[in-house]
Amino acid sequence: MGRIRVVLADDHPIVLAGIRALLNADAQVELVGEATNGGEALPLIRSVAPDVAVLDVSMPGLNGLELTERVTGECPETKVLVLTVHEDAAYVQPLLKAGARGYLLKRSAAEDLLRAVHAVAAGGVYLDPSVAGHAVGDGTATAAGSKPAETGEALSPRETETLRLIAQGFSNKEIARRIDVSVKSVETYKARAAEKLGLRSRAEIIRYAAAQGWLDALTLR
Repeated sequence: MGRIRVVLADDHPIVLAGIRALLNADAQVELVGEATNGGEALPLIRSVAPDVAVLDVSMPGLNGLELTERVTGECPETKVLVLTVHEDAAYVQPLLKAGARGYLLKRSAAEDLLRAVHAVAAGGVYLDPSVAGHAVGDGTATAAGSKPAETGEALSPRETETLRLIAQGFSNKEIARRIDVSVKSVETYKARAAEKLGLRSRAEIIRYAAAQGWLDALTLR
């Protein structure tokens, strides 16, 4: 695997300079572009097709939420890592729903940013421990255990493992290899688990996984 190609977007020059220095110090990371607002970032990302886009939330032009929606819709191979000062649920939940694969606070340690970049580039999910609880969100009270009140059915071990790996960003094909079953079986496990838990989207699966403690950043690939 080659170096991880990263685009960085933040409207604060000092922040840009600090993150640039940090990324450039990692021999496995290549910074391929920078932008100071969302309007600059989107065409840049389209042009250079990075593996990871590290995006601030509060930027002029397209804000972080709008930009995340556009990037995940138009450039699906680029994984979005949100880097922000905002740690309340009003920011976390919409950004995860929009397709962000990582959410990191700017007050985090330098090594946490590098760990997050590597995690999302590898197809995983990275949530800052301070916001992981917010990913659960409203309307997911059934996520407290593996026996949701709606059906009373417990997840099987295969269903649990499949759902955990989906939340961590693995594709159906990758999951099939890891648990030694067919892709069709993975799809069946996923459908059964989602039905039992009343989960209707990937964002809801991630919220459920956060409630279960499956998204502990140190356990992600």
